[in-house]
Amino acid sequence: MRLEKKATVVSTSVAGILVLMKMTVGIMSGSIAVLASAIDSLLDLTVSLFNYFALANAEKDPDDKFHFGRSKIEPLAAVIEGTVISLSALFIFYEAIAKIAHNREMLHMSESIGVMVASFIITAFLVTFLNYVAKKTKNMVIKADALHYKTDLFSNGAVLMALALISMTGEQLIDPILGMGIAIYMIYSAYPIIKEGVLMLLDAALEQEEIDKIIEVIKSEPVITTYHDLKTRESGSHIFISVHAVFNVSISLYDAHLIADRVEAKIRKLFPDKKVHILIHMDPYDDSDINTAEDVY
Repeated sequence: MRLEKKATVVSTSVAGILVLMKMTVGIMSGSIAVLASAIDSLLDLTVSLFNYFALANAEKDPDDKFHFGRSKIEPLAAVIEGTVISLSALFIFYEAIAKIAHNREMLHMSESIGVMVASFIITAFLVTFLNYVAKKTKNMVIKADALHYKTDLFSNGAVLMALALISMTGEQLIDPILGMGIAIYMIYSAYPIIKEGVLMLLDAALEQEEIDKIIEVIKSEPVITTYHDLKTRESGSHIFISVHAVFNVSISLYDAHLIADRVEAKIRKLFPDKKVHILIHMDPYDDSDINTAEDVY
C-alpha cells in the first residue's frame, strides 16, 4: 500500500475516534464550540474516506477510456475537501449566532475539557504524521488533509482555552464568540486549497520559476537552435510538458532523438517527486509563425 493511502487510513481512523468523543460530550454539555469541533471531525471522517477512494483511483494506469489516467481526481478531491470545510464553517457560524440569541448554560465542563485535551494531543500526532507524508510524497490530497487537520489543531486549542475561561469566569458568551472565530479561520484556511485544486483542474501552467528551469535545460543543448510552443500543466502527482525544439535541417533523426531523450532526462530531474510526461516535437526549422494547430497534449 502506498504511503499516501496509509495516511488516509490513519486519518480516517483518528477522525472516527474524535467524532465519537466530541459528539458525545458536545451534546451532553451543550457547548457550541465542542459541538462545532465534533461536526468538523465528522466531516473530516467523510473527507478522509473520500480521499482514500480518490487516491486509490488516481493511481490507476491509463486505459482505453482515460488515456492520461485519473490523476485529476486528486485536485478534484482537494476542491471538494475545501468546499466541505467552508460549508461546515458556515454551519458553525450559524449555530454560534443562534446561541447568542438564545443563551444556554453549558454543562459537564470537566468532561468537555477532558475530551478537548485528548483531542488536541491526538490531532497533534496526526498533523505531524500527515506533514511528514505530504513533504515526502508532494501529494496534493495529503497536503490538503494535513492543512485540514492543522486547522482542527488550532480550533481544538482555542476551544480548550475557551472552556477554561468559561469555567473560571462563568461567561457563556465566550463559547459562541469563539465558535464564530473558528468558522472564519476555517474558511480562510480552505481558500488556498480550493484555489490550488481549481487551477489544476483548469490546466494552469507551472510556476514561472519552474518554467524558467525547463527553458534553461532546453537552451543548454547547443544543437537545439531555438524552441517554441512550450506548454506545461500539472495534474495531481503528474506533470505534462510539451515543446517544439528546432534542430538544424542536416541533423539525422537518430541524433535528434538522442538529444531529445537527453533533454527529457534532465527535465525529469527537475521534478524528482513527480511523474513527468514530456512530448518534444523535433522540428527541422522554426515553424512557430505558421503552426497554428492547437497542442492538446
